[in-house]
Amino acid sequence: MATFFMPDLLHIPQIESFVDYLSFEKRYSQHTVIAYKKDLEQFFSFLKKKEYPFSPLQDIATVHIRSWLADLMENQRTGKTVNRKISTLKAFFKYYLRTGLLQTSPMTTVISPKIAKRLPVFVEQKHTETLFNHVAFKEGWEGHTERLILELLYTTGMRLSELISIKENQVDIKQLRIKVLGKGNKERMIPLDAKIAGSINAYMQEKRRVHESFGEMHLLVNAKGKKLYPKYVYLVVKKYLTLVTTIKKKSPHILRHTFATHLTNHGADINAVKELLGHSSLAATQIYTHNTIEKLKEVYQKAHPKA
Repeated sequence: MATFFMPDLLHIPQIESFVDYLSFEKRYSQHTVIAYKKDLEQFFSFLKKKEYPFSPLQDIATVHIRSWLADLMENQRTGKTVNRKISTLKAFFKYYLRTGLLQTSPMTTVISPKIAKRLPVFVEQKHTETLFNHVAFKEGWEGHTERLILELLYTTGMRLSELISIKENQVDIKQLRIKVLGKGNKERMIPLDAKIAGSINAYMQEKRRVHESFGEMHLLVNAKGKKLYPKYVYLVVKKYLTLVTTIKKKSPHILRHTFATHLTNHGADINAVKELLGHSSLAATQIYTHNTIEKLKEVYQKAHPKA
């Protein structure tokens, strides 16, 4: 039987205190905080369903956690999902070690299942060139917005959440750079080339003609002058990538992968790519080097006489 949420568990003080810590001290995004909270609610609901002790926290043992993880796997949760939930519990109990409420963590001997790393899916360069050089975009505001969405995602590698949150005052046309607010509210500067900077400037000028009030408004807006919502961007990306590539995944994040892969394929330093993507560790960026190796293998197979 699948795990479920218990309405009377939604306000467990230990969860609420941890969530406040994530929100106000760690300053995690709302999306991340909600994910942590849902994982914990699911865990405590499982404990109650199984009549395992969970109050005080000291009563929770490693065996209870392993039982939950086994339940997740039995209900066909992926290794990636289970690993995320393990990370949630590790952070949760680590927080209470810091507060002094716990002396030991039940997560000490819990090992995350190994999952095969998949190479990031990306759009081939010839297809991005087709997209920006040969695909016809609609006339008027909608078409200009759609093109700029795609250009920004591909030329900066920013995340969807970063894209839709950008305000005009975060763009520095003269200095050819754009400031984005990434995960954990970390700011980073991404350089712009003259062409994309010109596109942004033209878009802002047009916005002043189309929308009377612009002030501190978001850079990208819909026909009503409102901030874009995630699904709008998803649909735009899917629509245009469908015209140029047959890859199955056609999301904004694919263009982020494409940005990073094209950089590494053209010899960009991996540490520079890490900074551009806003990764907190190099390990998250190094997966793009595997795409480069695969590209080299392909070139070798085609070009070497003994291959």
